Amino acid sequence: MSKYLLYAIGEIILVVIGILIALQINNNNETAKIRAKELHYLKNVKADLTLTIQELEQFINTRNSQIKSANNVIEHYNGKPISNLNSFNSDVINVYTWTRFFQINNTFQELTYSGNLAIISNDSIKNGLLNLEALYKKIKYLEDHFRYDAEVNLYNPSYDILDINPMGENYLYKITNGELGSQAELDKSRFEEMLLDIRQKNGFAFAVIEFSKMNIQLISMKNLASNLVKTIDNELNY
Repeated sequence: MSKYLLYAIGEIILVVIGILIALQINNNNETAKIRAKELHYLKNVKADLTLTIQELEQFINTRNSQIKSANNVIEHYNGKPISNLNSFNSDVINVYTWTRFFQINNTFQELTYSGNLAIISNDSIKNGLLNLEALYKKIKYLEDHFRYDAEVNLYNPSYDILDINPMGENYLYKITNGELGSQAELDKSRFEEMLLDIRQKNGFAFAVIEFSKMNIQLISMKNLASNLVKTIDNELNY
């Protein structure tokens, strides 16, 4: 074999090696870009989860307060005399003014709608986010169910019996330490008439049951979100 042929073969080998090295460098660069994008998403997911956990803690406490209020009202339906109109009013309004829970999942939505969810390489994180969304949907179902029960058994019957304006003013005055509302006088006879309405009693009973079921899901969401934050921290520090 001539030295020229050997030289040509050597040149070809060097070119091939150069191409392979270039491809490897390019692949490494692409992998680094994808990883950087993944870490960016994970940081944002963690921020969303942290805010969601704070919301969950607040809602769990609020639901517990509303369950206690509903049970207090039911005691009066069962014969306990109303000794403090302001406290009774606060319990009633506390249940009436329940609100829905909304999670903060902007990053998860972005990942889902953009088709980038697959960029999350840790299956525990990915599955955890999907499970969190499933729990959230269960809460939405429970809220829709109670909204119907509240409309039929609490709100509609109260419109013909209770004078909501002084009740609202009195409630706001109490929970804001006088900054809002007023010390409106409450009509005990209206409350006594309300306590004769079995439909409203059922409404408060439904509140105890359904708020308790909501809290089970809220607590599950909080635990899952907290575990996800820990898993993401491990991934970010890897």
